[in-house]
Amino acid sequence: MELLITRARLPEREGLFRIAADKGVFTAIRPEGEAETPLPPDRFRTVIDAEERLLLPPYVESHIHLEAVLTAGDPRWNESGTLFEGIEIWAERQPFLTKADVKERALAVLKNMAAQGVLHVRTHADICDPKLTALEALLELKEEVRAWMDVQVVAFPQQGICSFPNGAELLEEALKMGADAAGAIPHYEWTREDGVESLRIMFRLAQKYDKLIDVHCDEIDDGQSRFVETLAALALRTEMRDRVTASHTTAMHAYDNAYAAKLMRLLRMSGINIVANPLVNVHLQGRFDTYPKRRGLTRIKELLAAGVNVSLGTDCISDPWYPFGTGNMLHVANMALHLAHMTARGEIPLGVAMVTENGARTLGLGDGYGIAEGRPASFIIVDGADPWELMGRMPVARHVFRKGRQIAVTHPARTELRLESSAGLIT
Repeated sequence: MELLITRARLPEREGLFRIAADKGVFTAIRPEGEAETPLPPDRFRTVIDAEERLLLPPYVESHIHLEAVLTAGDPRWNESGTLFEGIEIWAERQPFLTKADVKERALAVLKNMAAQGVLHVRTHADICDPKLTALEALLELKEEVRAWMDVQVVAFPQQGICSFPNGAELLEEALKMGADAAGAIPHYEWTREDGVESLRIMFRLAQKYDKLIDVHCDEIDDGQSRFVETLAALALRTEMRDRVTASHTTAMHAYDNAYAAKLMRLLRMSGINIVANPLVNVHLQGRFDTYPKRRGLTRIKELLAAGVNVSLGTDCISDPWYPFGTGNMLHVANMALHLAHMTARGEIPLGVAMVTENGARTLGLGDGYGIAEGRPASFIIVDGADPWELMGRMPVARHVFRKGRQIAVTHPARTELRLESSAGLIT
């Protein structure tokens, strides 16, 4: 057989396990020392001792803009730090895009993310471009990296569907070209009526071409921006339900609590997913506040308590909206727990869940994801014994496997301390 992992810990399961895989699929998951099925190492071509580290399904990046990565400062820096200046700067950069330019930058980020254990990515591609350069580039790249990374591409109208010339036609053409999901940005349309109409157009096209939906929804501090209720109602009425995702929803932090409570019921009934992007949300939002400043993040804690699926995204890596970003999903989860005040003992593991199984639900990965016999042997081995240690230390992924094949191994730096005290040298 191909692969055996020994002495591995699994989330929410006591003890150590031996995990076997063959032909890219998990074939056995057994407690260490189980007499009936010892899984002897001499039966396997590759044996890895996990050394009591945690074995997880790969991280899921639920929301990123790969066409814009690594462009910070080009053609100019976002001095206000606002979403809207970022959109203006990107509109200036977009005419200079080439397929080679987009693919080179996106590939560099995908390789870095794979090394950190991210093997499933949903990226948005701006389609407010008559040439659809970014979309074409990312669709090509999706096929080129298929052996080691799953990529979903959302056709995203950055400047609107109704408020951008031929916006609906561009969205339809993008879906015909092979985009996996239809997008919209209702709060950026010129009027409330345009915003609602943009959602109706998007649903009609998504249903016509049997696509998923992922909307940049209410990414603003305005408490009157309430397109998420329209999105949820349409998801419910069309029965698209969990094929629909609302990304950002940062206006939710400005809603009055009575309305928010009412909204939770509709969101739960609709079955839609919510994606928060805590690093970039907290950076961009609250820019119009003096003090106190709002956190600029959707109500993660309350959404989870209401039974709504919430996952996390990086959103941006060194682009007109955000100057930083590493692609490490544990950094994203750690920030989410801080901002959402989710540091109770029972809440901390939710940080890991939001960048693993919750993300898999958002992307609709189904039985193609998870640590279970018969599923693809894609997993990571991480320095840490449990989710609390992961959230506290944010360690690297030591081993990254994709369908039984190792695609990355990391050897962390080793530090030797040589300190002196009155008792002598401390090492």
